[in-house]
Amino acid sequence: MYTRVKTDKEIAAMRVAGKICADVLKLVKNSAVPGISTKELSEIAAKEIKSLGAKASFLGYKDFPEAICISLNDEVVHGIPSKDKIIKKGDIASFDLGVTYDGMIVDSAISCLINSKDKEKLLLLEKTELSLMEGIHQIKHNCRVGDIGSAIQKILDRAKYGIVRDLVGHGVGHAVHEEPNIPNYGYGNSGPLLKKGMTVAIEPMATMGDHEVFVGSDGWTIKTRDGSLSAHYEHTVLVTDDGHEVLTISDS
Repeated sequence: MYTRVKTDKEIAAMRVAGKICADVLKLVKNSAVPGISTKELSEIAAKEIKSLGAKASFLGYKDFPEAICISLNDEVVHGIPSKDKIIKKGDIASFDLGVTYDGMIVDSAISCLINSKDKEKLLLLEKTELSLMEGIHQIKHNCRVGDIGSAIQKILDRAKYGIVRDLVGHGVGHAVHEEPNIPNYGYGNSGPLLKKGMTVAIEPMATMGDHEVFVGSDGWTIKTRDGSLSAHYEHTVLVTDDGHEVLTISDS
C-alpha cells in the first residue's frame, strides 16, 4: 500500500502516537542499565504504552512476539527481547518502537551506549543520528526520496561507515510499512515524489564495518555479516507545505 495523504484527524492521532512513542523510548533508554534483561525492558514498554491508551504496533505484527525491538551491538534491527539477553556495560543498544493510537501508527528508533564513554562507539551514534537529521532536513512538499537518501549517504560515507542497503525507510500511518521505500543512499532529484500530508519513517542504519547483513537463527534478528557494531535512529515525519514536522518527539 502506498502511503496516502493523511486527514487532519489522522495527523492529530499520529501526533499523539508520536509523543507516546518518544516518551516510551525515553523510559526504556533510562531503564537500560547493566543487568536488566531485554525482556524486562519490553515489559516496561508494553505497560507504559497500555497505560497511555495506545497499542504496541509491532506486537503480533507478522507474529513478532514482543512490544519493542531491542538490538545489541552487531544486531542491526528486529532483535527479539529475551530474559536471557542481558544488558551489559559497553553495549550499543538500539530500541525500535511502533505505537498505534486511534488506528494510526508511528515508528521511531534510538540507539544508546550503556554506561560507557567509548569514543569510537559514541561517534558511530553521533554520525548516524546526524545522518537522520540531515535526511529529514530534505523533506518538503514535492521533494524526492533520492534527496533524503543522498543526504544520509553523504554523512555516513564521509565518516567511513557502512550503510545497510537491505533495509530502508518507508511510508507509515495506516500500516507499519507502506510504500514508498526510502533507501539510506542514492542520488538527489531521483525517486518518487513526497506530497504534503504524507507521513514517512526515515531510519538510517550504519555499521563500523561492511554494509552486508543476514537474518539470525530466530528468523527476525538482522545482524552485520562481519560482526561489526551498528546503530539505528528513526523518526516519523509529516510532509508539510514549507517543510516537515517530526511527529515522534516528546513535549518534555
